[in-house]
Amino acid sequence: MKQRVLITGGSGFLGYHLLQEAVLEGYEVFAAVRKSSNTAHLNNLPVQFTEINYEDEAALIEAIAENEYKFIIHAAGVTRADTEAAYDKINAGYTEVLAKAAAALNGQVERFVLISSLAATGPVGYHQNLITEAEQGTPVTAYGRSKLKAEQCLQHIQVPYTIIRPTAIYGPRDKDLFLISRSISRGIDAYIGKIPQQLSFVHAADVAAAVMAALRLNRQNHLYNITDGALYGRYDFADITKKLLGKKALRLHLPVGLVKSALLLAETVAKLKNKVPVVNREKLAELMAENWGCDISLAKAELEFNPRFNLESGLADTIAWYKANKWV
Repeated sequence: MKQRVLITGGSGFLGYHLLQEAVLEGYEVFAAVRKSSNTAHLNNLPVQFTEINYEDEAALIEAIAENEYKFIIHAAGVTRADTEAAYDKINAGYTEVLAKAAAALNGQVERFVLISSLAATGPVGYHQNLITEAEQGTPVTAYGRSKLKAEQCLQHIQVPYTIIRPTAIYGPRDKDLFLISRSISRGIDAYIGKIPQQLSFVHAADVAAAVMAALRLNRQNHLYNITDGALYGRYDFADITKKLLGKKALRLHLPVGLVKSALLLAETVAKLKNKVPVVNREKLAELMAENWGCDISLAKAELEFNPRFNLESGLADTIAWYKANKWV
């Protein structure tokens, strides 16, 4: 009998890659999705769909026991919310409830993997060393703080866990970094201010591979930074994208004050419509950070993590998918 794994956030961008990798690894896969989620893109995967109620711990315990999940990969969460309380409730609170439910079954769940974010650590200064897992958590956004709280709650729950902290994730089906590719395809290559930056990236398939490795991990609780192992300048992503698209684009450096004013207007309009803007003023702290460079030596040693993609090969794979699906 195949071992069963529950993957939350299954309908999302990273969720798709996690489901795909879990199927390839031979697990019996259950995807936790909301009733409102579009799952048409998952029809080609042999997975079973389920709904879970994060506000009912007793029901969660019953569902985990009934379905005999051996592993739980918790990828569900929000990257945009209108208040810090909303981030905390979903990213930290729901993690805690799900982990407690898993712990209540006395060893049935052999590994709980939390998909966190490098935002939980926060950036460092331009000339500082690479970010390691020992770095003091100093997130610069409400999102990052909520992910750090999610990590911290696991320390007090008796379930074997692994925390995966990916940097900026891209790949087929991504809609966030896709905005850069679309802008370049339209002839605009825009930046906020002129400060130098060191950035890190990781292809979604490599994140999924690291998560599968975490399921096989025998050691006790740990966390791992996940990037492709390289360090990039602020223009590398755009320059590679231009080459792959065969496009020229006008490079613009937008004044920080102008961007803040535009985002204030966007936030005001979004609030009137009861929506959350894609980018807000707080997010600038992450977008303008000087250094997101990471040391992944621990993941290489303990997870045997060897990224399959660097930024150029990963963007080639991603843009090929965008073209095939007429996104660009």
